[in-house]
Amino acid sequence: KGVAALSTELRNLLGKEMQALQLGMQAIIPAAVSGDYDSIESIATKMKNSYILKQSLNKHQIHALHEKLPATFIEKDNHFHYLAGMLAHVAKERKTELVNFYYSQMLESCGDCHAQFATHKFPGLSEINKSVSHDH
Repeated sequence: KGVAALSTELRNLLGKEMQALQLGMQAIIPAAVSGDYDSIESIATKMKNSYILKQSLNKHQIHALHEKLPATFIEKDNHFHYLAGMLAHVAKERKTELVNFYYSQMLESCGDCHAQFATHKFPGLSEINKSVSHDH
């Protein structure tokens, strides 16, 4: 179970989504420091709506995602997209402090998911994950 169990096609789609989300996260920084709330709202809305599960996947592919990805992966993905929706909302309302808060929550969400499911791509996170679990 997990990303490695997905077909090459689904892994590629997931990879493309992750790359698009990374570009979105990067694009928010200059928008935030320049007070470009309209861009933040637009980027965050696109991120909110970019679920791999909402892309034009056929029923077989959707079933494969749910069957092969752990429930915690899907929960974390849903939470990230929820946070993106909240970021879009607070950007629309021009709430600078909350824009910063939700952006930082999104960053934390990315790192948390990568530490749990993508240490093969981000080996530095496996060390962080180990140190956090040993501190408790």
